[in-house]
Amino acid sequence: MKAAVLESPQSVPQYKTFDDPVPQPGETVVRVLAAGLHPVVKSRAKGSHYTSAGRFPLIPGIDGVGRLEDGRRVFFAAARQQFGTFAELCIAHPQAMFPLSDAIPDATAAALGNPAMSSWGALSFRANFQPGQSVLILGATGTAGQLAVQIAKRRGAKRVIACGRNPQALEKTKSLGADATISLELPREELVAAVRSEVEAGVNIVLDYVWGSPAEATLEAIARRDNETMPLRYVQIGQSAGRTIPLDGATLRSSAVELVGSGFGSVALPDLLASIAEFFEEAARAPFEIGVRTFPLSDIASVWDQPEGDQRFVFIP
Repeated sequence: MKAAVLESPQSVPQYKTFDDPVPQPGETVVRVLAAGLHPVVKSRAKGSHYTSAGRFPLIPGIDGVGRLEDGRRVFFAAARQQFGTFAELCIAHPQAMFPLSDAIPDATAAALGNPAMSSWGALSFRANFQPGQSVLILGATGTAGQLAVQIAKRRGAKRVIACGRNPQALEKTKSLGADATISLELPREELVAAVRSEVEAGVNIVLDYVWGSPAEATLEAIARRDNETMPLRYVQIGQSAGRTIPLDGATLRSSAVELVGSGFGSVALPDLLASIAEFFEEAARAPFEIGVRTFPLSDIASVWDQPEGDQRFVFIP
């Protein structure tokens, strides 16, 4: 079969011939129709993600849209890291796939699955979200963040506060459901004050896609709030602004903030898959907005390191 093959963490995937995957008992071969280039795909390929197996050569890609031998169209997760979804064929476990509505095109579904899981799963299984609660989103201007704004509002959030750097994308979040916006380009004290004003007004949940300095400012704002005994659950999802932060222990002792993570390992795989299935059921009823840019898989080498902006790249084998 043809596939995008990565020989080492320092290399760029090359479009070439690769052995067809051989299914083991309990696995199913899927003919891939579309697969998304999510941030986790790149970080796994570079060996920097905490789930990276570090075995090469490998085919990148964690999920996608495909067709089974009986003709059913499904969304699925790859069963093994070595045989990812950037190929003509992939293998999956039956419990890690589910049928897709014809209302959702292949490329759109491939773009939506992973970023949707990041917020739908976080709200369901880590934030214990209830309709009527307010949600502040750090990194709301990226693809996943813009989707998180829509998901929080669709699921009944009383108020959604979008925080991000890109001014045009931040303004766009208002049309996606954001009730207020905060620029992460504000000077530190102004940013802390702006976030503090919102959390004092009643933020229940923070979804953090960036970590780094925006997380530091947000946690400082939480620690300074006057209603310090009001529970607030801070859910760490991504780290585009930095891998680590200094955290004063007093921040946790002096405030009813609960700091948790959401991702592979902190949420059981069946729950993550269930969250994607629930999301796609909702997306079939009423579409979510997402920027999608498609490429033939043969263009993988030239596209791999291109900046995505607010579009999710999707490859078509």
